[in-house]
Amino acid sequence: MDFQWPGFLLLLGLIPSIVLLYLWAIRRRRRYTVRYSSLALVREAIPRTAWLRRHLPISLFLMGFASLVVALSRPTATVIVPSGKATIMLALDVSRSMCSTDIPPNRLQAAKAAVLSFIDRQDQNTSIGIVAFAGFAALVQPPTFDQDILREAVRNLTTARRTAIGSGILEALDAIAEINQSIAPSVSGSSSVIQPTPVPEGVYASDIIVVLSDGASNSGPQPMEAATQAVERGVRVYTIGYGTPSGSSMDCGRDGFHEQFFSNGGQGYGGGGFGGGGFSGRFRRGIDEETLMGIAEMTGGEYYSATSASELHDVFKQLPTYLLTREENSEISVAFNALGMLLAGLAILLSMIWHKFP
Repeated sequence: MDFQWPGFLLLLGLIPSIVLLYLWAIRRRRRYTVRYSSLALVREAIPRTAWLRRHLPISLFLMGFASLVVALSRPTATVIVPSGKATIMLALDVSRSMCSTDIPPNRLQAAKAAVLSFIDRQDQNTSIGIVAFAGFAALVQPPTFDQDILREAVRNLTTARRTAIGSGILEALDAIAEINQSIAPSVSGSSSVIQPTPVPEGVYASDIIVVLSDGASNSGPQPMEAATQAVERGVRVYTIGYGTPSGSSMDCGRDGFHEQFFSNGGQGYGGGGFGGGGFSGRFRRGIDEETLMGIAEMTGGEYYSATSASELHDVFKQLPTYLLTREENSEISVAFNALGMLLAGLAILLSMIWHKFP
């Protein structure tokens, strides 16, 4: 604890003087009593609790006085305060490898169940957004508090070709920038937009990005370059490597794998998600764990590995959904003022009640 006006603490030196004056008054009263009264009769007449009634009010008064002196010195202390409302952006890999059945019924369905469970556990004040990425990334659902809308967006996710982890991170950054004015939107390598000033090292925004991928990036910007933009904005990225070590057959559903093309040339989000369908074949797990670990480490996040549906559920339980806090130096003289007034008032009240006792 620090003091803005420490000179006023010298007033605490009055307390020993007040105590000495109080003791002198008591001794003087005792001499008077011995001279003009019978000591035996006085002791017999005084209740056993008289010492408490005699000394408690002055003790409370002195503590109240000390508290008021401390308040006058304007004490400050480091307190933990919220740094703002947090947004959680879920960037989900919906490449065709998510149709792999090594995690039944397939990776995508198991991932959907884990994400839905994650959404169900959040309170109504948690803002969540969803980005899906395959060959390109798209904002499936902007950050919202409406859990019903989030659930519907997750259920509609289907698969498409290729994997663009970097695009997923940048799309999530842009979604955060739309609602958090302190976060600058992403910029492309050829963009003429002025680059944002990087935040100081170790300073993080309240918002986080969670990237779930079962493969290696083979499309779009490099993941580490996208992570660098997250670092410059103080946005932590938590990554999840998803899938089993061995390959397995793929099954994306009954409708057959299909692609839909939008005006931006992307490969498709059918029904609000990526277009998907049945595809048979073998897939060898190709998670780029080194890149996912690097993204998490450089942004201040953490890397998780999940090889089963239960492990993925556990990973989502470990994600930091709490509100980011910061340390702030704040004046706390109000607390000492209140305590001092309370103690002084109590001392006066007890003195008025017990005034007839010595």
